Amino acid sequence: MLPSLSSLQHPPFQKPHQNQPNPQIQPSDLLHSFTTPFQLKQIHAHIIKTNNSISTLPLQRVAHVCGLSRSSFDYARQIIHCVKIPEIILWNSCLKSLAEGDSPEDTVHLFYRLRQVDLLPDTFTCSFVLKACSRIPSLSDGRIVHGFVEKLGFRTDLFLQNTIIHMYACCGVLDDARLLFEKMPQRDVVSWNILITQFTKQGEMGTAKELFDEMPERSVTSWTAMIAGYVQCGNPAESIRLFGEMEEAGARPNEVTVVAVLAACADLGALDLGKRVHEYSDQCGFQRNVRICNTLIDMYIKCGCLEITQKVFNKMEERTVVSWSAMIGGLAMHGKGKEALELFSKMSRIGIRPNSVTFIGLLHACSHMGLVEDGRQYFATMTKDYGIIPQIEHYGCMVDLLSRAGLLQEAHEFIKNMAIKPNGVVWGALLGGCRVHKDIEMGEEVIEHLQELDPLNDGYYVVLSNIYAEAGRWEDAAKVRRLMRVRGVKKTPGWSSITIDGVVHEFVAGDSTHPQAEEIYEKWEELLEQLKLRGYVPDTSVVLLDMDENEKEHVLYRHSEKLAVVFALMNTPPKTPIRIMKNLRVCSDCHAALKLISNIADRQIVVRDRNRFHCFKDGLCSCRDYW
Repeated sequence: MLPSLSSLQHPPFQKPHQNQPNPQIQPSDLLHSFTTPFQLKQIHAHIIKTNNSISTLPLQRVAHVCGLSRSSFDYARQIIHCVKIPEIILWNSCLKSLAEGDSPEDTVHLFYRLRQVDLLPDTFTCSFVLKACSRIPSLSDGRIVHGFVEKLGFRTDLFLQNTIIHMYACCGVLDDARLLFEKMPQRDVVSWNILITQFTKQGEMGTAKELFDEMPERSVTSWTAMIAGYVQCGNPAESIRLFGEMEEAGARPNEVTVVAVLAACADLGALDLGKRVHEYSDQCGFQRNVRICNTLIDMYIKCGCLEITQKVFNKMEERTVVSWSAMIGGLAMHGKGKEALELFSKMSRIGIRPNSVTFIGLLHACSHMGLVEDGRQYFATMTKDYGIIPQIEHYGCMVDLLSRAGLLQEAHEFIKNMAIKPNGVVWGALLGGCRVHKDIEMGEEVIEHLQELDPLNDGYYVVLSNIYAEAGRWEDAAKVRRLMRVRGVKKTPGWSSITIDGVVHEFVAGDSTHPQAEEIYEKWEELLEQLKLRGYVPDTSVVLLDMDENEKEHVLYRHSEKLAVVFALMNTPPKTPIRIMKNLRVCSDCHAALKLISNIADRQIVVRDRNRFHCFKDGLCSCRDYW
């Protein structure tokens, strides 16, 4: 039974216990800031003593403070009944606040309490509880609320139907969400967007595209969901193609669209489009959007534009740990290890706490510079000073650092003592060191682990074959190649690409399919004469095939990065930087040739290979020949 109205008007004024509020606080001071039922009763007593109206109480706060307390719930309802406001409005306000807060579970608890006292929900009640069910997520509670919607005749409420679809999708039952979508008597663009967005998040781009194509009308959200979905699924080229369609349709990109397109540009190295999107972003006043700035940093880093990256970073009004970590990692990738370590010191001085990604960048910086002792210290500091537990990426960086420095035995011991099981990347880092330092015995041991962990990765077989070939053990190298054929492992062909006037040109070794192939080879022969005058001697040791020297030189001269550079020299204005994307590690012969070409042609040549960036200028490389 609820307490009588008379008892409500004269609540007992209890003496507070030690854990209750300071009795020196005046009730009037708590009118809009009380946080407990006890404080509410103090205020209520004060209102009665001063002959004020109970309507002066902030009723929404009353509902919020007392709604989740079993002992005070009835008390709150009696206060609410004293004013002429529909009770459900106040409880809806409380439900909305809980649904959007840190504990959406409390929304469901309060809803069930309201049902226990037979308080009839309205469409807003149901929408707030469904939102909470989406956030938890809780399919069972969501189904119960859906049942109330059907029972109470709210099926015609389009907003509520969209909320139900969203709930089912967030709870992982996309088939149910789509079934409800198909049965809806009416739909709007939001209905379509909900399904498309959820299918893209699950990586079901085929289904998402079907829905997208069927849409009677599209909003910016529709386009953005598809563009972002293709980026997440590893198809940035389709993202950029779709963005072109979006522009043709006259849809104006929002901040989320900008982030997605910039991420696609970063993956593809599409610098021209990235710059255009950056300009559009500035025109729209998005400069203060930290996420956009962080994505710009990532995009320019991956496109080899370190100077522009630093300008973006320096202009940021607010920087997060993501901003600092991206910049540190970018400096490391571009051979600016010293600057990366200095930036970390600055970050620490101003009180930005690093995260696990920050330390990946630092360890990469140490690895690319051969700073073994610094790397050891950062690896220890990560856990000791910041409580960051090393992940597989950190272990991989340390093995790479030690292996590059020739400390193969220490790297091997490091792997054996790891707190987590090493994966193929960790063992692969050691195998790379075995090749650099020509340790056949260690390489053979490492490949045994790799064949178990990642038996279909062609790269590991190729490295072992190369180790044998460099040692002149051609028969062993051939055995590895035969093993690859038996196991169905195919070598990934090397390619290099360059974008000129928005068109991507891709080259493979010995390419003869390009329309300008004949002119490219003629230009290379002219360039080769100048290279030899500058002291260039072909490094035929990188041709790991059993053939005579002339044949090896012929193979060297047709490596994909050489073809891409020559093509760029023929088709871009003088002094223009040349930016090449390569899927494999650049070989030592191409590295030596590109250094000389940068001097001969007076060009900056930026090559992004599988591991890092090489910036060739005036006959030198940013990696200082340590890569």
